[in-house]
Amino acid sequence: MIPRVLSGIQPSGNLHIGNYLGALGNWVKIQHEYESIFCIVDLHAITVYQKPDELRASIREIAGIFLAAGIDPKHSKIVVQSTVPAHSELAWLLTCVTPMGWLERMTQFKAKAAAQESVGDGLFQYPVLMAADILLYQANVVPVGEDQMQHVELARDIAQRFNSLYGETFTMPATRLATVGARIMGLDDPTAKMSKSATGAGHRVGLLDPPDRIRKTIMKATTDSNSAVDLDTMGPGVKNLLAIYQAFTGWTNDQMRAHFTGMRYGDLKKQVAEATIASLEPMQQRYRDITADPAYLDGILQAGADAVTPVANSTVRLVKERMGIYTPSR
Repeated sequence: MIPRVLSGIQPSGNLHIGNYLGALGNWVKIQHEYESIFCIVDLHAITVYQKPDELRASIREIAGIFLAAGIDPKHSKIVVQSTVPAHSELAWLLTCVTPMGWLERMTQFKAKAAAQESVGDGLFQYPVLMAADILLYQANVVPVGEDQMQHVELARDIAQRFNSLYGETFTMPATRLATVGARIMGLDDPTAKMSKSATGAGHRVGLLDPPDRIRKTIMKATTDSNSAVDLDTMGPGVKNLLAIYQAFTGWTNDQMRAHFTGMRYGDLKKQVAEATIASLEPMQQRYRDITADPAYLDGILQAGADAVTPVANSTVRLVKERMGIYTPSR
C-alpha cells in the first residue's frame, strides 16, 4: 500500500520564497513517492479576522500557485479544507479527548496570544484542528517546517491517546523536512523566519513579485559588518542570502564556498536576486496561464474534494463508532 502524505498552507497573506523553499518546493519533489494530499487550510486562516473578499481571492491564488509550482493534479489532490466538512467534525471529536494542558503548552499559541489584546477560542483550538487534518486521512508523512513540528507531535499524542481509550483507530504520522532552504529568514530581520503576516516592505520576496520588486527587496537585505563574504564569520543576514541562492540553484557547499568567498555584499545580493528571478519566472508564467481559466481551477479543487471525501467520511464514521456515537446502519 502506498503511504499517504499530507500538508497544507493557510490562505492568509502572500506566499513568499520561504513558503516555496521550505514547503511547496519540497512537496513537488516528493509528491510521486506517496498518495499525496495538499490542503489550503482556510479554516485555520479564520482563527484571526480575515476580510472575506480577500480570503476568497487568496484561496484561489494559492491553488493557482500550487499548480504553477508543479503540484500534479493527475496524481496529487489539492483540497480546500472547508469543502470537506469532516475536517470540522473530526476536530470536535478530538477536542473531547485533548487535555487543555497540552494546548496551553503550545509555543505558537503563547506567542500569538501575547501579541493580541483578545484571543479567540479558535486560536487556542488551532492545534486540534491541525491534528484532525492529519488524522482524518490517516497520513503517514507530514512535511512541515521546524515551527510546525510541535503541532505534529501533538497530533501524534492525540492519536495515541484516542487509540489507547478506544482501540487502534489512527495512523501515527511522521514528519519530513527539506534539507536545504527549510528555514528562510526575513530579509529585513534575519533572526526571524520569513513570514506572510509581516508588514515590512523589505521583509520578504513574494512568489508573484515582479523582477524589479525582487531586486529592490534583496538589494536592501540586512547583512553584517564585514565588507565581503566570509563563510566562517558571516552574520545571519549573509547566511540567509546564501541559503536562498543555494536552495534555488542546488549548488553544493563546496561550490558555494569557492564562488562566494571574498565577494562583496553588493555583488552577492545581485547574484541572489538574479537567481531568484530566474527561478520564479517560469512558475509565474504558468500561474498566469492557469488563472486565465477560472473554470479549470474550480474543476481541480472540486475534483480534489470529491476524491478525498470518501476517505475523510470513513475516518469520521469509524471514530464515531469507536466513541459510541450514533451512526446509522449502512
